[in-house]
Amino acid sequence: MANPVLHIKDGYYFEVPRMLWRSRHESKSDFPDWWIRLDEEFQHQEAEKIYDEVEKYWSRPDALPNKAQMISDYEHWKHSGSDHVNAGKPFDVYLQSEDEEVYATRDLSAWHKILEDVRGEAAVASYKNSQPEWSSHKIDQYNLHLHGKILIPQPFGEIKNLHEKADGFCISKFMVLELVIAFCMVATFTWLGRRVRNGDRPRGRLWNFFESFLVFLRDDIAYPVFGKKDGNKFLPLLWTIFLFILGCNLMGMIPWLGAPTAAFGVTVALAVVILATGMMIGSMRLKPFFIGYWLNLLPQMDLPLVMAILIKPMLLAIELLGLFIKHAVLAVRLLANMVAGHLVLLGIMGIALEFADSGGWYIAAPISIVASTLFSCLELFVALLQAYVFTFLAALFLNAAIHRH
Repeated sequence: MANPVLHIKDGYYFEVPRMLWRSRHESKSDFPDWWIRLDEEFQHQEAEKIYDEVEKYWSRPDALPNKAQMISDYEHWKHSGSDHVNAGKPFDVYLQSEDEEVYATRDLSAWHKILEDVRGEAAVASYKNSQPEWSSHKIDQYNLHLHGKILIPQPFGEIKNLHEKADGFCISKFMVLELVIAFCMVATFTWLGRRVRNGDRPRGRLWNFFESFLVFLRDDIAYPVFGKKDGNKFLPLLWTIFLFILGCNLMGMIPWLGAPTAAFGVTVALAVVILATGMMIGSMRLKPFFIGYWLNLLPQMDLPLVMAILIKPMLLAIELLGLFIKHAVLAVRLLANMVAGHLVLLGIMGIALEFADSGGWYIAAPISIVASTLFSCLELFVALLQAYVFTFLAALFLNAAIHRH
C-alpha cells in the first residue's frame, strides 16, 4: 500500500533502517504464508480455482463471463489507480466490489469452503512444494521490500498483510509498546512503593521526579475536583492514566516506534475505562442501588405528573446521548492531537522532498530540519499537555458520575 498515513498507524512489524535489519530469504518456502498469498502467481492460480468452483454452481453457464477475460480484468483492477489501493487484494474481493452479479450467486456455506481450499494452509503448502522455484530476481525484490521490517510473531492469529489481520488474535506494534509501557509502570510503582512505605523523605532525582508528578496530580487535579477524601481514593487511577498516556505519547517521539495513542482503539479503550468506572462507582454510591445513577442524569425539576411523563424520558435520552458523546469526544481529542503532529511533520518532509526533486535541496534541507525540530519540540509539549487534559477531564467526568447534581 502506498498510503503514507499508514506509517503513523498500527502495524504488525517494527520498522528500522534497512541496514540494521536485512531480510535474507533464499527461496519461496522461507517466506511466511501471508506473503505467499500476496504473490501475483499464487493469486492468479487462486483466481482460476475460484472461477472453476463458481462455474459448478452458476445457474446460467452461458451468461457467465469468459474466464480469461474475467481474470484479465481482475489483474488490471489490481494495478489500476494512482495510489494502488487494490494491490494484493484477492479475487473474491474483486468479485464483491466489481462483479456483484457473480458474487451474489455464491452459496455462503460452499463459498467459505472454496476460499479455504484455495487459500488455506494446505493450499499454500502445496504451492510451495509443487510450483517451480521463484527466480533470484523476484526473491531479491521481495527481500528488498522486507528490509528494515522486524515482523512480530503471531502465535494466536494470522495476518493478511503488514497492516491488516486475517483472523484470530494478532499482536500489533502498538500492543507491544503498550505492554512495554505497562511493564515499566509496574516496575516503577513497585520500586517507588517500597520506598514510600517506610515513610522516609524522598531521596535521589528519580524518586523526587515521580513524587513531583504525584503531588502535582493530587494537588492540582484530584483534591480540587473530588475533595481530599475522594481525591485520595481516585488518585491511583488518575496517576496510572496520566503516566500511561504520557508514556504512549512519548513513544511517538522515538524514531521508528510511534505513539499508541495515535490509534483510535487505544483512545476509545481509555475513554471506556473512565465511562465504566463512573457507571460502576456511581451505581454503588447513589441510592437506590444502580437506579440512582441513571436517575441522577435527570435534572431536578418540579413538574406536574402529565408533563413529567412526557418530558423526563426525552431528557433522559438526551442526557444518555450526551454521556456517551462526551466520552467519545474524550477519545477523539487525544487521538486527533497525537495524529495531527505526525501529519504536520509528514507534510514538512513531503515539501522538502518535492524541493529536493526539483533541484532545490540546498534550500529545502535547512528549512525542513529547522521546522521538523521546532515541531518536534511542540509535539513534546503536546504529549505532556494531552496527558494532563485527558486526566483532568476524566476526573471531572468521574466526579459528575458519583455525586448528585
